[in-house]
Amino acid sequence: MTQAPTGILPAHTIEQMFADGTIFAEAPPLDGQIQPASLDLRLGHSAYRVRASFLTGPESTVMDRLETLKLHRVDLTDGAVLETGCVYIVPLLENLALPQDISATANPKSSTGRLDVFTRVITDHGLAFDTVPAGYNGPLYAEISPLTFPILARTGSRLSQIRFRRGVSLISDEALEEVHKVHTLMSGGNERIGGGVQLSIDLEGAGQGSLVGYRAKHHSGLIDVDKPGAQEPLDFWEPIYRRGAAELILDPNEFYILVSQEAVHVPPEFAAEMVPFDALVGEFRVHYAGFFDPGFGHSGAGGVGSRAVLEVRSHDVPFILEHGQTVGRLVYEKMAERPKTLYGEGIGSNYQGQALKLSKHFRASA
Repeated sequence: MTQAPTGILPAHTIEQMFADGTIFAEAPPLDGQIQPASLDLRLGHSAYRVRASFLTGPESTVMDRLETLKLHRVDLTDGAVLETGCVYIVPLLENLALPQDISATANPKSSTGRLDVFTRVITDHGLAFDTVPAGYNGPLYAEISPLTFPILARTGSRLSQIRFRRGVSLISDEALEEVHKVHTLMSGGNERIGGGVQLSIDLEGAGQGSLVGYRAKHHSGLIDVDKPGAQEPLDFWEPIYRRGAAELILDPNEFYILVSQEAVHVPPEFAAEMVPFDALVGEFRVHYAGFFDPGFGHSGAGGVGSRAVLEVRSHDVPFILEHGQTVGRLVYEKMAERPKTLYGEGIGSNYQGQALKLSKHFRASA
């Protein structure tokens, strides 16, 4: 009997998982919901506002915990506002019946992270967020907490994505060095490998007076998560221009959109993920939305290198970022099979070939 290949499962395998009942939902998957190496997860019919975030632990289900923690139920059928500073639990439309050799990891979608919406997936009997153990059989839930902007969401809105893997797929630094020699995984910056591809911050821009980032405004309007290009950027964001030294003081509890120096490349045989919080590089969180699909920045898929847009939030103290400072690490995993379609290859990918860019919800004129 031929052993199934290890690695991240591609889109055509995810499609088969719907067909054979490994993934099941009350509505079939939509066009664009299955990405080259991940699946977008859809919100269900209700959101439960809760007093606090929680993990279920080995003895409880999510619904068990909701009985004691929920404050009220919000109907999402026709859309509802999820307020900043509140925590919501939403049953997802997708359920899983994973075989014993397949596990999964979830993350916010790129557009979700760029709105500073903190979201993570939880399971029944779960011991960790965004982690689905091999063999899991049961429902999925999203924990959602808008941190800066209130959002309008509805049944079917897609804020999270999930990636499935068989076996061990992480690429060691030694192997990554060899892949870089052949495929050029990053260019235009420090080009360092250590615990994955190291990314550094671009605060020089195009010189004095040039745009280098955005800081989120407080007390702004409402963002409909399902309406791209509907918002005026300056109503929600304060542009940051280079003035003087190429550095930036991150204020505690402020949210920033910045960009890496390096142009990133994810070859078709690989997938990548940003390490979201790394105490080795500073007391701040970088990149809520951590998946990079096969073909991101790939010349054959219209990328020719794409810089990593970074969602940055400082923690308890002001922190000075200087141009070229390491701010994150991109770890690479091998694909079980090459996807039939790559990121950006005519599938409506929003961030192929990007530089500094806000989420798709904002008009591109700013």
